[in-house]
Order: sequence, then structure tokens, then C-alpha cells
Amino acid sequence: MDGSAEPRIKEKRWKIDFEEEMIRKWESEDWWKFDPNSDKPSFVIDTPPPYPAPVWHIGAAVSYSMQDIIARIHRMLGYNVLYPIGMDRNGIPIEMYVEKYEHINMWEHDRDDFERLCRQYLDQWTEKMKEIMKRLELSGDYEENYYQTDWPEYRGLTQLTFKILWDKGLIYEAERPNNWCPHCKTTIADAEIEYKEKDGMLYYIKYKVKETGEDLIVATTRPELLFGCKAIIVHPDDERYKHLHGKTAIVPLIGREIPIIPHKEADPEFGTGVVHICSFGDVNDVRIFRELKLEPVKVIDTEGKLTEVAGKYAGLTGKEARKAIVEDLEREGLLVDKKPIKHKVPVHERCKHEIEIIPMKEYYLKQTEFLDTLRKYVEEIEWYPEKYKQHLLNWINSVTVDWPISRRRYYGTELPIWYNKKTGERFVYADGKYRKPWKELPPKLPEGWNPEDVEGEWRTLDTWMDSSISVLFITRWMRDEEFFKKTFLEGTKLRPQGYEIIRTWLYYSLLRVHQLTGKRAFDKVFINGMGLDEKGRKMSKSLGNVIDPFEIINKYGTDALRMYIALETSIGENYRISEQKIQGAGKFLTKLWNIARFISMFEPAEERPKLEPTDEWILSELNRVRERVIQYYKEFDFHNAALELRKFTWNVFADHYIELVKRRARGEEGFSEEESKAARWTLYEVLRQILLLFAPIIPAITDKIWRELYDERSIHAQEFPAAIEGIKDYSELTEKIAEFNSYVWNTKKERGIKFYEPIEGIEIPEELEPFRKDLVATHRIQ
Repeated sequence: MDGSAEPRIKEKRWKIDFEEEMIRKWESEDWWKFDPNSDKPSFVIDTPPPYPAPVWHIGAAVSYSMQDIIARIHRMLGYNVLYPIGMDRNGIPIEMYVEKYEHINMWEHDRDDFERLCRQYLDQWTEKMKEIMKRLELSGDYEENYYQTDWPEYRGLTQLTFKILWDKGLIYEAERPNNWCPHCKTTIADAEIEYKEKDGMLYYIKYKVKETGEDLIVATTRPELLFGCKAIIVHPDDERYKHLHGKTAIVPLIGREIPIIPHKEADPEFGTGVVHICSFGDVNDVRIFRELKLEPVKVIDTEGKLTEVAGKYAGLTGKEARKAIVEDLEREGLLVDKKPIKHKVPVHERCKHEIEIIPMKEYYLKQTEFLDTLRKYVEEIEWYPEKYKQHLLNWINSVTVDWPISRRRYYGTELPIWYNKKTGERFVYADGKYRKPWKELPPKLPEGWNPEDVEGEWRTLDTWMDSSISVLFITRWMRDEEFFKKTFLEGTKLRPQGYEIIRTWLYYSLLRVHQLTGKRAFDKVFINGMGLDEKGRKMSKSLGNVIDPFEIINKYGTDALRMYIALETSIGENYRISEQKIQGAGKFLTKLWNIARFISMFEPAEERPKLEPTDEWILSELNRVRERVIQYYKEFDFHNAALELRKFTWNVFADHYIELVKRRARGEEGFSEEESKAARWTLYEVLRQILLLFAPIIPAITDKIWRELYDERSIHAQEFPAAIEGIKDYSELTEKIAEFNSYVWNTKKERGIKFYEPIEGIEIPEELEPFRKDLVATHRIQ
């Protein structure tokens, strides 16, 4: 009697080439598609649409792999998963790429031709990015539910949302101080600002107090803003300056008289404790100007240069003017001191240039009146991990002004507005069809308007006005009522994303979806960390530490990368990309293949036979592991799921159970056919469940083995396995079994006995008596 044969898995080792074979199979199948007619509950993943770029960062590859793991988990949990792939193809990043690669200036180029170049580059990079995503084994929808934010259909929907909110009175035009990027030549929102620590100088400048004639020293990093100064503040409790409350200071160089005002915003510990309030040095200046009802002065223009109010310094850049003004202050004895300082400077997150605050006429979306509702939504959402809830609350609590949504750029969705040049009237029109007001008229005009007098808006919307409705676009809001009901209204909606865009994409999505539907955009939010290099540094071209994911995949394969991701990344935490660890993770694939190939040598038992205690032991241990892994998956914790599964597969199943039943599975002397079948059935059942549980993390190798041994239909079309019922639970003896096996093997080694040779003098512990027959046969105990 011999239950073994030639292995059904012919290849001796797992090959990276098998991954591409599986990817091709998946493309011709339908298990990954969302089925609008299914009775399963819907699970919607609002996948971050990436900016197409010439090179994709490995950190992005890791974060998108995490999202795919989530999608595969939920299919196997019994959900009908909508997992669309999209591309974010609007805004400044693509414009900057085109300017760089074409060596052109957007403002000096024909707009139609510039947009054509943007699309040309985007199309090239989009196709390349799709190839990378497929090679990463992302099981997203690249077909029916694929989208691009520069599609006419998408932009048309964005314009329609503008019209809806305009009609609700939530969008308006006003002139007010805004963040202005002199490099990109556009207004930007507070959410687009980063603060970079830079070296600077703190200049101590002498003001004269009119009433007393005494000197008042002001410390500032930006003396070029003197021409916009309208007040000086000191802390009300600062004893040094109480006698100056209500007095008048004279601005050096220009002689303007300004009030000295007690105000709690003044920090007695910074500089001299005296602060001049200029239009507009920073957001605090803007706030205090509003509070004190001061009349602002425009000191900096849209080119980042001083205006005519600066007299002889007009036309100089801020840095040029600073140098010249400091020299003049020194010459006139008005500069008391200057000290080096490190301070945080606001920069545009896109181009990294320093921003200015300039009064500009722009369109705004109301947001301050919705903050309480957004706070409520934040509390209702399930957060993975929970700690990032506070990040969003902190941002919401910092919002004090409405969102400036118009941008003075080219490649984006235009504001759907037309103006009557004769009357000054404005016409907002949108019906879901994308239009370019700067080059075409709407299908109808207000009564009495002459087309020759009409001028269309040329400005575009903040790219987040497009991106923030991604969940509405993928659920077909305003386009397919039944689909929208099944997905958005009745489904579970997940937003997976990085923590660096919590204040933009996540915040704006919650705001806009509420304004448009009165609903909460998401039920769950999954936040991933950032990929760092092995030294813990952020990857950047300047450091030369950026890793191309294709290089890693070509070396070790996607499954190895994904196994590494699961083993090494905890929810929401930054992680270090280590090629050595990726290579190490790949060793498990070899182990899994070897296990499967070994098992494939045996004829599977079609029906479950009477099981032996050793079989019940591994199956009860599997039940325990299965329950914990599925719970981890439900909590988006594939890190602990992977650790648990690897430990069970390698250290328990392979190292101990397989060793214990090899002889019985082969039907060697002393074992009945029924006992042999029990071992073979158990081997196949444990491997089956291991493959199913590991499938979301390492999809190619699990599906390849699955099709070789179990079913022609993909493993990814299956659901997670049920617990094995009707067995005695021996799982509490796992550690005892492992200890006993190790003891025998070590004893043989110490005595110079070969692994397969008999050994005497070994007593089997009483609690392991149920497994005596397999223990005796395995170790050849005499």
C-alpha cells in the first residue's frame, strides 16, 4: 500500500514568470468585477487616483498593494467589491512636468497647444502606470469602472457640482487676502501649504514713539513689509510696555504713524515682545487685520515683487528689497541688531516655492458653517488606525475661512461662468456636459445677451474640486440612480489613502459630498504610512535613494514584495523599504511551493475519513489560526494576519505535522488504508485553507497552486474557509508537541544518530499519548 505518487505539481520551484501567467489569466476572468445584479452587500473602495508620472515611487506601489489586499479580503468575506482604478490628470503637477520636459513657459504658450502637450504626456505615462499596477497584481477595474479626472464626463460632473452649489448660495466671489504662489502664479488654499524650516535673519528695527520720543525695538524676519505696517501690538501683561498702550509709533523709513495696541497675540518671549502688524506677513497678520478692522496695503504683487507703495524699492523681489532696506536701515542707524534664526516658512506643496499673502479676487466655497457636521462625521467613521481621526479633527478645528476654489492655471476644469462685458452680469451654466467657457458659449444665454458681448471664464478650479467627488463619480451619482443606490446609499464605502492628504482629499471629500448629498462620504477610512529608505529617510531624487518598484519586481517578484509589505508594515505606520527583507520574504514563497509540491505527491482522499488525533490536533490549531486571521483581516490588519499565517505554515504545519504524518500518508507498514487517507485528507485540507487565507496577500502563488491541486476556477473567486467541525480540540498541546519533537531531534544529534534511524530511551509524555503511533513512527522510538 502506498499513497504517494509522482507530484502533480511538476515545477520544482516557484518562478517569477508564473506571476505574469496568472495576471494574464485574471484579465480574461470576471471574479474581480463588480456585479450590479448581485445580491451580495456592496463594498466600495474609493481608490486614490494617482498622478501619472514618468517614474512610480516604490512607496506608492506599496500603498496601492495594501489597497488591493483590502479588496481581495472583502471579496473573500462575501462582498460585491467595487474597486475602480482611476488616474488624477488635472492640475499643477502635470503642468510642471510639461514645462520641464518641453522647456516652455505655460503663460507664453498657446493654451490649446499646451493642453494638447499635457494630454500627450499624460497618455504615455497613464499606459505605463496601468502596466505597473497590473504587474503589481492590483485586481482593480481597469475597464467598466476605470476613470480619468480630465475626461469630459468627469469634468462635466465637476462643473455641474459648481452650478448646484452656486444655486444653493454656497459659492461666491470676493476679494480678500489669499495665499499666492509667485512661481505658479495662482491662489492656493491653506491645505496646499507646507511649512519648511529655513535659515533666516531676525532684524531688530528701531521705531520711534511719537508721544514720548523713546525708541521701540521690533524684531522681524521680513523688513520689506514695513510699507504695509498698520499697527504695533504688545502683550497686555508685558510690564515693559504698559505705559505705551494707546500711544503712537512711527514706521522707520516711511514716517507713517500707527497705533500701539495691547493684544494677546504678542509673544513676550519672542524677540523684544513687540510685534508690528503688516499686510500681509502671515496668517496671524491677516486675522489681526480683520479683527482690528485695519485697512490693508498691497506691498507684494503677483510676481513676488514690491509694489509702488514701496517707493524706490518698487519692482524688487522680496529678497532683493530686504537686502536694500536693511542696508538703508543700517546707514540711518535704525537697525539695532540682527541674529541668525531658524524659522518655518510657508511654501506651496506642489512647487516648494515660498508663498505670499496677497489680496485677490477669487471664487470661494463656503466651509466654515459645515465644520460641526464634519466633526460629527469624523466621529461616526471607523478609522484604521484610530489615531488619524485626531489629525482630521485638528485640521477641521484650524479652518477659519472659506475655501478659495479658483485657480489661475490652464490644465484643469474651468469654472462654468460667462460674463456680459457690457452689463457686468454673470451667467453660471452647467448640465453635466463639459464646456470650456473661454472658447465656447453655453447652449443658451440669458434673455437679451448678445453673444458678441459674452466673455467666458478662463480660470480653472482647484484640482481638489475634481478629486473630492471621486466617490460620487465611481458610484455614478447623477448618472445611474440604481447603481448609486446599490453602491453609495446601501454599500459600505472605504477611503484608503496616505496621511499626508488627510487635510486635502479626505477633508474636501467629506465637505463636498455632504454639501451635494447631505450624506457622509465614507463608513471606513484606512490610512497607510510612508515608505522610507533603510536609514529611515524620506525617498527623494536629491538623496538618490528612490527605488523603482519594477527593479524589485523583476528581481524578486510581486508576491515577494507583497509578502514583505504584510510582514513589515503596521497599519498607519511609516516603514523602511529593505531589499534584503524583500528577498527574505521571498523565501516563504519557496517554502510554500515546496510544501504544496510535497503534498501533491499524495493521492487526495475525496471524502473526509475518520481522523486520527494528530490530524485533529493540526486541524484544531488551524481553526484557531483561521479565526484570528479572518478577524485581523476584518480590522484591516494584514500585518498580524501574515505573521500568524507564516508562523503556522512554516513552524507548525511544515516543521511538525508534515514530519509526523509522512510515514502514515505513504501508508507504510503499521498503518491502515483508513489511517493513511486521514493523513492525506488532512494535508490537503490544511494546505487548502492556508492558500485561501494567504490569497489576498500573495495572490499569484496561491492561485497557481490552487488551480494545480483544487479547482480550475480562481482562488480569488472563493470565500474564506469555514471552521472544521466535529473534531476534538488539541490546540492547547501545540507547544508540547513542538517541544517533544525538538527534544528527540536534538537528542539524536547529540548521540550521533541520524534523523531517520531508531532511538531508544525516549519516554512519551502522558499528555501526548493520543499521538503515540505517529510519534513512534516519525522518530522510530524503540
